[in-house]
Amino acid sequence: MHTPLELRLLRYFVAVAEELHFGRAAARLHIAQPSLSVQIRKLEHNIGTVLLLRTSRHVELTAAGEVLLVEARRLLDGAERAAELTRAAAHGARGSLVVGFQANAAAELTPRILSAFQIRHPGVQVEMRSHDFSDPYVGLATGTADVAFVRPPLLMQDWLALETLFVEPRVLVVSSDSALAEFDEISLEQVADQPFVARRAPEYWRDFWLATDCRAGRPVRLGAEVTTVDECFEAILACRGMAFTQASTQRFYDRPGLAFIPVRELPASPLSVAWRKDMDAPLVRGFVETARRAALGMPIPGGLAGTVLSG
Repeated sequence: MHTPLELRLLRYFVAVAEELHFGRAAARLHIAQPSLSVQIRKLEHNIGTVLLLRTSRHVELTAAGEVLLVEARRLLDGAERAAELTRAAAHGARGSLVVGFQANAAAELTPRILSAFQIRHPGVQVEMRSHDFSDPYVGLATGTADVAFVRPPLLMQDWLALETLFVEPRVLVVSSDSALAEFDEISLEQVADQPFVARRAPEYWRDFWLATDCRAGRPVRLGAEVTTVDECFEAILACRGMAFTQASTQRFYDRPGLAFIPVRELPASPLSVAWRKDMDAPLVRGFVETARRAALGMPIPGGLAGTVLSG
C-alpha cells in the first residue's frame, strides 16, 4: 500500500519539473540541492515509479512525471484556494486591486490570471485600468495602479520589480494595400526608409518600438505620432506609415485593411507583471504569484517563458 502524497513533496516536484534543473529548483525553494534530490527520490518511492530522468547535464520528465505535474498543480492550487477561503472566512477579507495595462494586457494569459486570482481571493474587487502609450509604467509610477502588465524596456527604478511572463516576436503592421503586404517575411533593411508611426511616449520606449537601435544609424522617417493602438492602426489604414508591434496584437486587434508581417532579426518583446517593492501588499504578492503560475502552465502562441528581474 503506497504512502499518501505529501503536499510538501509535490511542491518540490513541481519546482523541479518546471525548472528541469535541480540547482535552480533548490534555489527557488530555498533548500539545499542534495536535500531536494533526496525528497524527490522519496516521492518516487512513495508513488512507486520514476518521475524524472536525470543525468549530470539534463533532467526530463517521464510519462508518469508529466501526468503527476498536471495533477500536482491542480492539488496545490486546490490546497492554496482552501487556505485562502478559510482565511477570508475567518477575517472577512475584502479589498480592491487596480491592475494597470496597455493594449491586450497579457494576451491569452489575462483571463486565466484574473480567474485564478478571483478564485483565490473571492472577496477582492479587481479593476483593470487601461493606460495609453505615454505611460510605460501604466500607473505604477503615479500610484494609480497596484500591479501592472508592462512591456519593457523600462528604466529600472529602486521601487520597481518585474517578472517577465513571456517573450514574443515583434511584427510589422502595414496597410493591406501596401506592396509589402504580399511578403511572408521581411527584414528591417527593406523598410528602413519607409514612413513609420511613432508612439507618443518617453524617448527610450518610443525608440524601442521604432527599432532605432537596429537601423545602423539611419534616421527614422516619421509619418504620424499616436497615443493608442487604435490611433496607430487608423494612421496605418490611412497610409501615413507602418509600425512594429507585438505578435499577439494580431490576435486581439486584427481588422480588415491591415497586414501583419514577421520581421527577421528584430529583438523580441517581453511582457512582464510589475509592482512596487516599496509597497508590501499581500494582494499584490498574490497577484504576481498567480500570474507566474499561469505563465508556467499556459504557453502563449509563439512565445517563450520569461525570467525574474528587479531594480
